[in-house]
Amino acid sequence: MQTSAGGLSQLLANNVVEIKFLRRHDKPGWQLSRRMLCTNDWALLNTLLGKRVLHFVPPRLSLPYNPTSYNLVIAFDIFMQNWRAINCDRCDVVAIIPTSPDPAKWWDYFTDSIMKMSAAQKQAFMNM
Repeated sequence: MQTSAGGLSQLLANNVVEIKFLRRHDKPGWQLSRRMLCTNDWALLNTLLGKRVLHFVPPRLSLPYNPTSYNLVIAFDIFMQNWRAINCDRCDVVAIIPTSPDPAKWWDYFTDSIMKMSAAQKQAFMNM
């Protein structure tokens, strides 16, 4: 399902969202699109598990540009364990995993699927 920057921002506030979007800049050896598991659920990210397992660190600096003017949404990338800019010119929501009010479903999914993935499998996921 295609979404806008505003729609994606709303989803990210209380969910982990699997998305697929077009890269803004071509990356040699990579697909033109990028797949990502991301969230902006501060309640999830600021937990002990969020900090230890996802290596969440709150941003310390503000961006030198306005992401909205470029149709970008900034979100925490679960695999890369860092903040990423998402191009919303063509962004499709693949799956939504609720994290609020109870993050148990997300952590079950993370333990059963994500944690068991090798680096090569994570790379393949991102490049699908």
